[in-house]
Amino acid sequence: MSLKKYKLFIFIFITISLIIFIAIYTLLKPKKTLPIFSPRDVNTELVDTTVQHIGYKHTIADFAFTNQNGKMITQKDYDGKIYVADFFFTTCPTICPKMTDNMVWLQNQIKSNSKVMLLSHSVTPDIDNVRVLKKYALEKGVDDTKWNLVTGNKKDIYYIARKSYLAVKTNSSVELYDMVHTENFILVDQKRRIRGFYDGTNLEDVKKLLEDINYLSQE
Repeated sequence: MSLKKYKLFIFIFITISLIIFIAIYTLLKPKKTLPIFSPRDVNTELVDTTVQHIGYKHTIADFAFTNQNGKMITQKDYDGKIYVADFFFTTCPTICPKMTDNMVWLQNQIKSNSKVMLLSHSVTPDIDNVRVLKKYALEKGVDDTKWNLVTGNKKDIYYIARKSYLAVKTNSSVELYDMVHTENFILVDQKRRIRGFYDGTNLEDVKKLLEDINYLSQE
């Protein structure tokens, strides 16, 4: 065999070996998946006792709240959407400012993705009326085509927080429907199922949330 033919043989052998290696790696590489969360998967402090038995059929319940523009927002506004929900209040001096900054960052990342929206619920709706939410939205740069800040009946917000989003603790020593919100950003898919919880005060965790949003967008 001439040197030229020998080099050609080595080249073909290496090329075929590389193709086989890549094919095997692709087949064996685990595909990305996202869990579907149920009340059983979450800290019981965050879940209403009436739903703790529910398995993987758990979905976000119907809702109706008023946003920063005085518009009634319902589940129909989020039909077929991936969205991120959280709980906050405008006068919160601790974790809320960081959560809002990170939600603004997220808003800017998903602004061109028509499949994705954001939804923030006030846990002090008696204080956070439409006027207050509008002022807050303008100060923070909220895009109201992507992100609704909502207020409403405190009992309704309490119930959806604990029965649907599994994201708020109670403070029953104060009053029945008093809520202690967490730092959680909750990822909800197009079928109204919870697909993840993320630390809204931690930008690196919010970047992970963005990766998961992009993954769901491609499903």
